[in-house]
This record gives sequence, structure tokens and C-alpha cells, in this order.
Amino acid sequence: MARYELAEVEAASLGPAYASGDVLFELGIKYSTGRSVPADLVSAHKWFNLAAMRGKSGAIGYRREIAAEMSEAEIAVAQRAARDWLARH
Repeated sequence: MARYELAEVEAASLGPAYASGDVLFELGIKYSTGRSVPADLVSAHKWFNLAAMRGKSGAIGYRREIAAEMSEAEIAVAQRAARDWLARH
């Protein structure tokens, strides 16, 4: 996987509509592993969902893996957050 500058990843969290699937995927990795941010499966699921929508097929498997560790309510929150992000960008 290619390396990304932290500034580029952080900028994606602010919401540019043109963020690539790779950048969104990196955000999912960041939140799922707790790399430089507190681990947060809801946020990780959201970013992997958005990355998959932007064509990053590898994000589907990661999203599925973390969903197995989440409650249905947490998954619903993550899906709502992804929809909200899309509506704002």
C-alpha cells in the first residue's frame, strides 16, 4: 500500500468531496488500529464504507472484519455517519 502524508489524510477527515478511496481507506486503517488517534470502530467502519464507495475494494473486507466486532447499533451509527458525510460533501 502506498504511504500517504498525514496532512493529506487529515484533510480528508475535514471532508473534501474529491478525497480518493485510498485516502479514505487510510483513515479507516488509522481509526481501526488507533494509529495517532484513539481506536474507534464506528469511525473506522464509516471511513472503510466511504472508501469502498470510492472504489477501494480492499475496504470491503476490512469493514466486514470490524463489523463482526460491533453491535448492530454501532454499525447503524457508522452507516448514518457515512451518509451524513456524503450529504455534506
